Amino acid sequence: MCPSLEEGVAPTRQRLRFEGWIAGVGTSSSVRLVLGHWARSPFGPFSDVMLEQANGRRLLLAPTAEIGDFIAGTYTFDEVQIVPVTVDVAGEVWSVTAPSLDMCFTTGRRARLGALLHAVPGSLAIRPAWSALVDVPARLLLGVRTCGSTRAGRREWYGVQDLLPISSAVASFGGNDLGPLARVEPPVHFGAGSVPRKPAVVRLTTTVGLERGASF
Repeated sequence: MCPSLEEGVAPTRQRLRFEGWIAGVGTSSSVRLVLGHWARSPFGPFSDVMLEQANGRRLLLAPTAEIGDFIAGTYTFDEVQIVPVTVDVAGEVWSVTAPSLDMCFTTGRRARLGALLHAVPGSLAIRPAWSALVDVPARLLLGVRTCGSTRAGRREWYGVQDLLPISSAVASFGGNDLGPLARVEPPVHFGAGSVPRKPAVVRLTTTVGLERGASF
């Protein structure tokens, strides 16, 4: 089981919290994309995209060098590009643009699992101890981790509060059409875990624990 911050780990760590949404999109070309759309974070609101190509090459698109350095210090990439990442949400339609990327996807109605997650009180869902408790069910049901170790001695806890399926998507990268929406297979390999196998958008609070004395 993943350790929680309450189990003696907390006093030696600095906590950073990121509140927003993560979308995991698979395509028929085997390119998989993970969008982070953060309403609140230590860096202010921002969006980023992690992209894994069919050959396993991992790319990060981040809006500033500071954000890029932090994310690359937490996850593993073969390349980091500092570029503007714009996200527009109009009801069920999400549009994502960057100099090399265009993506648009549509969310569907909240299913039973999403309704259960939505019913969990926010004050409970964001607690690292809760994330540690639900880690095993999340792996069995969705193929994801809700906590784990990352680079530089960092730990992460994902407090999921909602899940919406992605019903359709179109995307192009580097001018190439990535093909129709598909499952996120194989799983992405940026950090301790992947995103749900079935494309989805999750609302969550991510807590990152830094080693004592570490900076970001």
